[in-house]
Amino acid sequence: MPNIYYNDYLHLDKILGSQTPESEKHGVKAHDEMLFIIIHQTYELWFKQVVYELDSVLEILNKESVNDDSGDLGTVIRRLDRVVEIWKLLTQQISVLETMTSQDFLEFRNFLTPASGFQSVQFKIIEAKLGLEMHNRYGGEYYKRQNPNEGGFDSKDYQTIGEVEKSPTLKTLLIQWLERMPFLVQNYWTEDNTPEKFWENYKQLFLNSLNEKEDKESRRAEFEAIFSHQGIGSFSPQALRAILFIMLYRDFPRFHLPYQLLIRLQDIDETIAVFRYKHLMMVSRMIGMRVGTGGINKQGKNQEGYLEGALRQHRVFREISELSTFLIERRNLPPVPVSLIKELGFTS
Repeated sequence: MPNIYYNDYLHLDKILGSQTPESEKHGVKAHDEMLFIIIHQTYELWFKQVVYELDSVLEILNKESVNDDSGDLGTVIRRLDRVVEIWKLLTQQISVLETMTSQDFLEFRNFLTPASGFQSVQFKIIEAKLGLEMHNRYGGEYYKRQNPNEGGFDSKDYQTIGEVEKSPTLKTLLIQWLERMPFLVQNYWTEDNTPEKFWENYKQLFLNSLNEKEDKESRRAEFEAIFSHQGIGSFSPQALRAILFIMLYRDFPRFHLPYQLLIRLQDIDETIAVFRYKHLMMVSRMIGMRVGTGGINKQGKNQEGYLEGALRQHRVFREISELSTFLIERRNLPPVPVSLIKELGFTS
C-alpha cells in the first residue's frame, strides 16, 4: 500500500491557494476580505457535505420498500442528524463574520458586484432536494433572470437547479413512504373499530379538547378538509393521517423511528430558519437598507426584504409542524385494536 502525505491527501495546495481578494486587484488592502472569502468557501464545503448526506437519504427512501427493521430508517435519521448539526455550525460561523465591521466591509464590498450569495447553486440545490419548488420560492421571478451581470444565475446553473427539482425530493419520498404505512388499513382493525370509526371518534375527542376561545365549527371544517378531502400543501389526507397517527402513538416501539424522522425534518426547517434569521440580522447590521450586491430585483428592493421573504416562505416541512394543531392529551387517546397493539409493540 503506497504512503500518502497529509497535504497531498487534502489537496491543500489547491484549497489554501484559492483565496484571491478582489480588492488587491484594485490596489486596495482590505484586510477583512480574506475572512469574507474563507467564510463563504467554508459554507460551500459544508453545503457539499449536506448534498452528499441528502443524496444518501434520498437513495434509501427511494427504495420500493423501506425496511424499518433493516436499519434503513435509523441510517436516514443519523444522516439527517448530521445535516442539522451542520446547519447549527453554519449559523455559528455568522458570528465570526460579524467580527468584521460595516466600514471594514465597505472597503471591498463594491468590488464584488454583481456577485451575491444568492448565486450559491449548492444552497439552492439543497432547498430543491428537500422539496422547495421554484413556484413556491419567494421572489420567484428573480430566479428566472438568467443573467449573472444582474445578480442572477447563468443558464447552466439555472438548468441544474431545475433538474434537481424534477427528481424525487425528500418531501415527495416522505409522502410516498407515509402513504404506504400499513397500520391504517382494515387488516389490523375490527368490525367494531374500523379506521373510519377511529377517525370519527378522534375528531370528536379533538373538538372536545378545544378551549372556549376556539371556534369549534371552523376547526371541525379544517379537520374534515385536511384529513378527508384536500390535505395540506403537497401532503395528501392519507399521508397526513399517517403523520398524526405516528405523533399520537409515538410511544409504541414501531413508531419510535418514524417519529424521530418527523422530528428531524422539523429540526431541519428550524435550523435553516435560524440560519436565515441570523443572516438577515447580520446583513441589516452590515449594510442597513442598501440593495445587495446582487441587486435582488428590478424594483430595487433591499437585501433585507428578500431575506425576510425567504425566511417566511421557504419552510419545506411546515405541514408537519401544523399538525400539532390537531393533537389531543395523551390520557385521552382512543384505544386501538389488540392486534394492532401487538404489531406496533414488536410482539407476536
